[in-house]
Amino acid sequence: MAIGLDPRAEQKKALARRLNWLRAGVLGANDGIVSTAGIVMGVAGATVQSGPILIAGIASLVAGSISMAGGEYASVSAQRDSEIAALAKERKELKEDPERELIELAEYYRNRGISDSLADRIAAELTTKDPVRAHAEAELGISSDDHVSPMTAAVASFISFALGSVLPIVAIAGPWVEYRELATVASVVFALALTGYFGARIGGAKPLRAVIRNVIVSLLTMGIAYGIGTFLGVAVG
Repeated sequence: MAIGLDPRAEQKKALARRLNWLRAGVLGANDGIVSTAGIVMGVAGATVQSGPILIAGIASLVAGSISMAGGEYASVSAQRDSEIAALAKERKELKEDPERELIELAEYYRNRGISDSLADRIAAELTTKDPVRAHAEAELGISSDDHVSPMTAAVASFISFALGSVLPIVAIAGPWVEYRELATVASVVFALALTGYFGARIGGAKPLRAVIRNVIVSLLTMGIAYGIGTFLGVAVG
């Protein structure tokens, strides 16, 4: 029976990629909630007028979404470029000295506790099927035919941040003027408890710790921003 790339391993990698994107989306929404909530609470501390608060919230949504998307695009582009360069180097080495590369691949499996004869067999059969892929996954830990997409990452970050920003904007600019600060704090704490929970579950961490951390950070952010806004509003007024 030929030794090949385990289909179950491929399925696990695909699932891991989807979970990574989901986790990035949750974290992007989390950032949108926290940063926009801080800004609108800061402005609310400085003025009672709904107009400036709404404008600040929308400006935060737009600027933050673009910034997140641009940062993610640059980061993923750099990662993609590094992967492509590493694969190009691997192809060059395979072309110039295939025997040495075969020995290196077999050595990789020996170092993981596989017997010499089986390691040689695995290396030989994987090299026969797809040498670049075999070396890329074993030695570099990357896929030769599945690169991350900078544009997809940018769009996902833009959307997740924007969606997260909508919540504090709606809460602070709603018709409940007398209770808008309380409504914002309550809705943000609830939303961040959810994002903390799901983010932890996706990452395999303990949810309670993530929820507490998220809630504390959000309360500090809104409290400090509101305090500064109140101070500046009184000083300017």
